[in-house]
Amino acid sequence: MELGSHDPLGLLAGALTTLAFVPQVVRIVRTRSAYDISWWLFGILATGSALWLWYGIRLGSLPIIATNVACLSLQLSIFFLKWRYGRRPRARRAEHWEEQL
Repeated sequence: MELGSHDPLGLLAGALTTLAFVPQVVRIVRTRSAYDISWWLFGILATGSALWLWYGIRLGSLPIIATNVACLSLQLSIFFLKWRYGRRPRARRAEHWEEQL
């Protein structure tokens, strides 16, 4: 894979797109809550990233491959954190039951 003249632009765009997921991962880890994270949103994003990765591999495009490997890794870590911390927070559970009474 040889870098073309436009590849640095693609790598920069990919880095910024990938970095957009980092604050969400940090927030979930800090608060230990992923209740408000949508399974659908990250499922669709992860599917799209997997398809972009496949496309990048077929083209032999380093910016597309690197971006989507990184994005897919972060999206899968958000899936794991959603599974781990996705339940309703304890305080909100109590409030929910009080509202029902």
